[in-house]
Amino acid sequence: MATSYDVIVIGAGHNGLVAAAMLAKAGRKVLVLERRDVAGGQLANESWGEGFGLDPLHAGGSLRPDIARELGLSPDGANTHASYVSLLPDGSRLALRADAAAREAIRPYSARDAERWPEFVAFMDAAAGFLDAAYRTPMPRLPTPGLRHGLPLAQLAWKLRRLGRRDMFRVLRAVTMSALELTEEWFESEVLRAAIAAVAIHGVTLGPMSAGTGYTLMHQWLNRGGLAQRQRTGGSGQLAADLVAALKRHGGELRTGAGVQRVRIEGQRARGVVLAGGEEIAARSVLATADPRHSLLDLVGAPELPPEFVWQAQSIKLRGSVAKLHWLTDGSHDLPEGTLAVAPSIRYLERAFDAAKYGELSAQPYLEITTRGNVVSAHFQFAPFALRQGDWTDARAQMERIATDTLSAHAPSFADAVRQLRSITPADLQSTWGLAEGDLNHGQLILDQLFILRPIAGWSAHTTPIDGFYLGGSGTHGGGGISGAAGRNAARVVLGAGA
Repeated sequence: MATSYDVIVIGAGHNGLVAAAMLAKAGRKVLVLERRDVAGGQLANESWGEGFGLDPLHAGGSLRPDIARELGLSPDGANTHASYVSLLPDGSRLALRADAAAREAIRPYSARDAERWPEFVAFMDAAAGFLDAAYRTPMPRLPTPGLRHGLPLAQLAWKLRRLGRRDMFRVLRAVTMSALELTEEWFESEVLRAAIAAVAIHGVTLGPMSAGTGYTLMHQWLNRGGLAQRQRTGGSGQLAADLVAALKRHGGELRTGAGVQRVRIEGQRARGVVLAGGEEIAARSVLATADPRHSLLDLVGAPELPPEFVWQAQSIKLRGSVAKLHWLTDGSHDLPEGTLAVAPSIRYLERAFDAAKYGELSAQPYLEITTRGNVVSAHFQFAPFALRQGDWTDARAQMERIATDTLSAHAPSFADAVRQLRSITPADLQSTWGLAEGDLNHGQLILDQLFILRPIAGWSAHTTPIDGFYLGGSGTHGGGGISGAAGRNAARVVLGAGA
């Protein structure tokens, strides 16, 4: 242990790299340790042959603008496909944008909805702005919050009040509402309501009738900048490369192929880590960006933690039900560019979710499709990590057939255009990417795991019962999706502690 660091960051995903780069920029001696041979976590590119390189897990993603500015990165860097297109059973397509064109697209389904669309977009933008402010606000340590939380919370309350009385109450109500209830308050067209509700359930094991999907709609709207995915030039892998470059530019170090076996604890304080091969590396502080359940129970271990805290950590809900499919085609797939959704009705989406509740693969899934050149990619819901019958070795082929057939129903030439198909099951998400139970968010975005309750009630400020050991992954406040907010918040806590 000749070399000692100020901070060791476990995990080179986007949150780990954001946190590490900010710590290095602040003058800390930082080492990032990554289990895989490539940095980037969920952002890392994959290549399955010539012409078949892609972003395996996320169709888009962009750091919060203030984070990009602080790290000297492009504030956007995204090639935005503004259209979000609902593929309908009769062959028609509803294209939604934030401009006047959407009103004319909506008008055949409802003249009233067409007139309300601009107001809805303005409300969602305002709600997303408030949520962004909430993610930047340190959550108080309950049940006895410190004085340092008072001013940020007051500023957040003022941000909410500035929405105006009507929108303030709309936002507060929407957090607990279902997507069904929220969209019914705005629109009468089933087609339009379903297209919006699909975004609310994207990546979570919830249906449009589940409480709290009003919140997840606002969360997705914030991360996407609307309904459509923002596809970066160069893909999400370019964002990972930019973050690695920022880390190194500020003097931080990165080691890949260096899995951490455990955090070294002495006197209830983190003193460094032990790698899988037995190597020990000393540090004044350790920041883990893996899911909080793994970080606490596996890397630290239950014997080092208070019994009630261990029970709470064991109770963190990770319920992945997402799969990804990528088809290499000859280009004649008959699908437009943009973000496409197979979500024709609220009932359709709820039935797809019903299958997951019983450990079954959805026979009529909710798909979100994006295209990049000859590659067509689909986000598949619902595909539960824990299948009631069989396992993913057997279910993979069934899922691939269902997805291909579903797409072919909307693009008749699609099946004939396919040259290769690769799929990523929830089991793959766990084994390859380290996402426990295939949960992309390191913990479900549900009402009892948000804000001051994320990841554990009383421990939302990125600290733990172990001095010098911090959490900063997607399973903490501000996390979920590609934004970097959780990593930024954790870095600020570490710096505030004098690490």
